[in-house]
Amino acid sequence: MSREQHIARTFVELADTLVEDFDVIDFLHQMTVRCQELLDVTDAAVFLAHPGPHLHSPAPCDPSPALQGVLEAARHEGPAVDAHQSALPVTPSSPADSAARWPQFTRQLQHAGYTLAIALPMRLRQSILGSLLLLRTGELPLNADDIALAQALADAATIGLLQARTIRQQHTVTEQLHTALQSRIAIEQAKGVLAARNNITLNQAFDALRHHARRRRILLSTVAREVIDSGFTPAVTRPKPGTSDSE
Repeated sequence: MSREQHIARTFVELADTLVEDFDVIDFLHQMTVRCQELLDVTDAAVFLAHPGPHLHSPAPCDPSPALQGVLEAARHEGPAVDAHQSALPVTPSSPADSAARWPQFTRQLQHAGYTLAIALPMRLRQSILGSLLLLRTGELPLNADDIALAQALADAATIGLLQARTIRQQHTVTEQLHTALQSRIAIEQAKGVLAARNNITLNQAFDALRHHARRRRILLSTVAREVIDSGFTPAVTRPKPGTSDSE
């Protein structure tokens, strides 16, 4: 598949929210995966506004410990907060620029092995849902074409979330986000249970949960609660000898 075809497929995925079984957790997680595949970035995360003073990150569902530390710091200070508040892209030009603007966030960023972070607002006209945070390990800033594509992906995801709200008049986006945050706790617990039960990695455990949810057309959180409450174990695909689970 060419990069152009991959981009086109991604925009179709981000538009596919007008369905009965729309899963906001899976939708946002998949967006972070596509950012890693299409952009010159190491990691990506979505931050969404929620009642309270800080942003929350429901995706990715499976952050490493180092990334989790960055995401926690980014809720309070940094480009994700600034992009959400200003509704404008926040693109520091260098690590020194980042350190001058957000000293605490930048220390956590560098401690985790990243060199630079930028953020794009998730917005549609007057509606601002949050921001998309992109993390890099390279020395140079993200190029203009990738920034433009990242903003387009953030805009498309925002439209998708707002579309989902219009077909669920009894729920607000805030209620969906609250559910997503609560569901993530159950998903994290289920990943740990599966990993310990089957002697597999957390990534393999998450893949097993996600594949089972998609096959049965149910929510990730539903599968997670089955694992925790009833001891259910979805099928696990183990990597072939000589390969890693990330291949």
